Amino acid sequence: MGQRLEHRVAIVTGAGRGIGRSVAKLLAEEGASVIVNDLGGSVEGASSSVSPADAVVSEIREDGGTAFANYDSVAEFGSAGKIVEMALEEFGRVDILCNAAGILRDRMVFNMSPEEWEAVIRVHLLGSFNVTRQALPYMVDQNYGRVVLFSSISALGSPGQSNYSAAKEGVVGLARSLAVELGDYNISVNAVYPGGSTRMVASIPDSAREWLREQAQKSPGSYPVADLVASPEPEEALVPESNAAKIVYLCTEVGGAINGEVIGTHGWSMSRYFRRFPTKSVYKGEGQWTLEEIGSVAPISLAVGLVNPAPKEE
Repeated sequence: MGQRLEHRVAIVTGAGRGIGRSVAKLLAEEGASVIVNDLGGSVEGASSSVSPADAVVSEIREDGGTAFANYDSVAEFGSAGKIVEMALEEFGRVDILCNAAGILRDRMVFNMSPEEWEAVIRVHLLGSFNVTRQALPYMVDQNYGRVVLFSSISALGSPGQSNYSAAKEGVVGLARSLAVELGDYNISVNAVYPGGSTRMVASIPDSAREWLREQAQKSPGSYPVADLVASPEPEEALVPESNAAKIVYLCTEVGGAINGEVIGTHGWSMSRYFRRFPTKSVYKGEGQWTLEEIGSVAPISLAVGLVNPAPKEE
């Protein structure tokens, strides 16, 4: 058992399975006391069970670590507050927050109901805000905190996941804004693009998986999710545990030097994603652009080299 996080208190939401579970266990191995939060529902967010969180707590305790289970939902502000309250009641502080809780309601947007859209936004984006907002006053008071928000490569665009992609892109904006707000309080906030053989990935239908592989071959880079599904890395590189050390590093004292970034943690690589700076610009001497001017300039400047990610098939 390591000592990098001795005397630190961590909350991990969505910690009953998959990547959240592996992060919670490694945090405990490094000496942190951990609140293992999981509603215990299905991939779609239906039903609930105490079993997943309880199982992880048992594993941590069997390995000599300290952990308590929590079953509250991140989707409601008051309920999220109870997660933080448990950390304070059991350990007296909260130093680390990893927001891994998530659900899927995949559907093409023209078939998606408002309820399916809202359910995913509430868990991923609003849930990230809820728990973070509840924890931050205590981190500010103690002048220390490490926050890791779970985004996804799907934030860059994923067909059939407009709700999920929108939420995950929102998480990136939230992380970068908080990083600027909270740097003076010794609080770092980063987003991660995790990945691996999780329940959520396994829920992708075989037909959709095959389509993504075809897109990765036809147009590499057009669908980042397709490139991930078609990854040449071996199966042992894609287990949920492959993400844990990279995410936990962001939770350490030295990991605080990384702030306001998006870090890819899947497989055997660790990546830092660039912020979105302009790649091409066209300047007019003075005055407003007209449609005629844009129509004559854009095709020979801004549009050069662009590839339609989903051209109409003949």
